[in-house]
Parts: sequence; structure tokens; C-alpha cells
Amino acid sequence: MTTVATRQRVPFVNLGRQLEQLRPDLIAAFEMVLDSRAFIKGPHVAAFEAAFAEAVGVPHAVGCANGTAAVSLALQAAGIGPGDEVVVPSLTFFATGEAVCHVGATPVFCDIDPDSYTIDPRALERCLTPRTRAMVPVHLYGTPCDMDSLLAIAADHDLAVIEDCAQAHFATYRGRMVGGIGTAGSFSFFPGKNLGALGDAGMVVTSDEDLARSVGKLADHGRLSKYEHDVIGYNQRLDGLQAALLSVKLPHLADWTARRRRVARLYDARLRPAGIKTITPPPGADPVHHLYVIEVDDRPAVAARLAGMGVETGVHYPCPLHRQPAFRSLHGDRSLPHAERAAARVLSLPICGEITDDEAEYVCDRVLEVVRS
Repeated sequence: MTTVATRQRVPFVNLGRQLEQLRPDLIAAFEMVLDSRAFIKGPHVAAFEAAFAEAVGVPHAVGCANGTAAVSLALQAAGIGPGDEVVVPSLTFFATGEAVCHVGATPVFCDIDPDSYTIDPRALERCLTPRTRAMVPVHLYGTPCDMDSLLAIAADHDLAVIEDCAQAHFATYRGRMVGGIGTAGSFSFFPGKNLGALGDAGMVVTSDEDLARSVGKLADHGRLSKYEHDVIGYNQRLDGLQAALLSVKLPHLADWTARRRRVARLYDARLRPAGIKTITPPPGADPVHHLYVIEVDDRPAVAARLAGMGVETGVHYPCPLHRQPAFRSLHGDRSLPHAERAAARVLSLPICGEITDDEAEYVCDRVLEVVRS
């Protein structure tokens, strides 16, 4: 049993520990932007775009305001708009479906593979209609989708593939970085992501020069020049300050990713033998474990007991998209059983680039104590 002497507090994400380690470099970056006064676009954004494109292994990266904007800008730049349908997984954050609506298209919700929690290619094929123009595979929890199967479907049906990589920075599929596999990839740098800004920020990556140019134009009011605009765009630019801060963090991402993978292996080794269901990636996928998810019975009770032992947990996501009130008119009452089952049972355990082995062992001890009692 847990005693006062052994009780620890393990935060869900220890962002404070990361920021303390980087504080001097982050302050220096802030002062650099302050001195340069390059607050909108400018050299700090250009430098981060170039560095991120190189890291992902693509020729083009275009900064934008946030991850939701990245999805919608990539879709619009790929020619997706009113009258089109876009297939998205139902188990994901609301923004994935929301971004489809932002370009005037209709999201079509697809069931997931129950082992990887990513979109099921077989279910996706059943979602296709003559109006389907694109898919948005979400590399959920940092686990790459079965991209070979998805790309084959896309090729057969002439579909754009916009990868949602909001949780999957540096994840690979058969040796290739996600984001650079489909038509384009979208990234979020929300503060709690594997690579997080100190505010909102996003990125679109692609090998298509024309698509990259279109994304850049759409994000900046559709400009041809300062006062000439040949399309109706948006004000969805990446701030110079966020770009500079992200440039400080980017060189650390490989080490943080290695740490997440080590902790995930530790969790796997302790929890799977006890019969606890965890993520099983598709063949060829190397996840980055933005979230480490298990399935439990009576999730509220398990979460409450763990909280009482000092272990913070999360739920990602308790309501699948096809059950969201905003989307019910699009989907009706059709069931997506795997997404619904996962949404009712998943529980996210603490994981980040700063968690220690001792903290991870403590989490395992407490989870095993709770589920066995």
C-alpha cells in the first residue's frame, strides 16, 4: 500500500522543469526579438521554418498561427472547399474536424483501428463517396498511421493526404518523418506538445512548392506584395517571438523524444504483462509518445485514486467527433464502435521529456496497485 513516506507527485507534463532548464536561452531569444523588433514574419520566422523543414526532411515549411490553422490552410491550398468531403478519424481533438469545416468542406468521420487508435484504412474505404477529395490521417498520441495503406487508397481515388502531426513531432513511418509522407503535414506547437511554444504556433510542411507558396499567401492576407492581394486570405501568421523561442527548443527535441521512448518502453514492460491494454503501433511505425494511453474499467474511479496518490492523468478524448453536438447533424446516429469504446476507456499517464525513471516506476507501481485492487 502507498504510505506517506513513499508518496510522490508526478505531474502529467512537467513543463516547469523544462522551462527552468531552458530559461537563460529563452530569455536571450526574447531579448534578441525585442532588439530586432521583428515581431511579425521576418528573420526569426524564416530561420525556424528552414530549421524545421530540414529536421522533418522536406524542402518547404511555412509557419502559421496554430495547429488548427495549419490543417485548414493545407486543405485550402490543396484545393479542398465547399462541396467536398474529407475523411477524418473520429477519435481525435475537435480541431481536426473543425478545420475541415473552416474551408467549407464536410468532415466524414471514420472509425479507428482498436490497437493503434489511428484511422482504420479498411473503415476509411467504406467512407468514400464521389465527393471525397481528401483525408486527414491523425498520428494520434504520437503514433504514426498505417501510411502505406492510406497512400494506396489515396492514389486509387485521387485524394489529397493532409497529415495531422500535432502530436507526432519526429515520429517516423518506415524511416520517414511524418508530415513529409503525404501531400502536406500540419504541426501544432501548443505549449504542451512535444515541441511547444510559449503560446500558440503552427506549421505546414510539404514537398510541393506551389502548395507551400499558397499556404504562405493564405496565412498572410493573400498578399502579392505589401498592398496587393490576389486571393482572400487570413491573418494566421507565425509570430517572430514564438519562432525564436521554438528555435531554442528544436535542438533539444531529439533528446526529449528519446526520453519519451525510454519511458514508454518502461511502461510497456511493467504494464503489459499485467494485462493492461496499451497502444500497439502499425508495422513500421516508430511513435514519439506525446501521450501514453492505457485502457481501464471505471475510468473516473481509477483517475481519482491515482490523483490521491499524486499521479496526474488525462483523458484524450472522452467524446469522439461523431458524438460531438456540433457535428451530430453530419453523422446522425451511426455507430463507430472502436472509437466509442476507446473514448470511454482511455486514460493518459504522465509522460514528457523531463520525467525521470523513478517517477515512471512510481506511476507503474500505483497503476498496478489500483487496477489489481
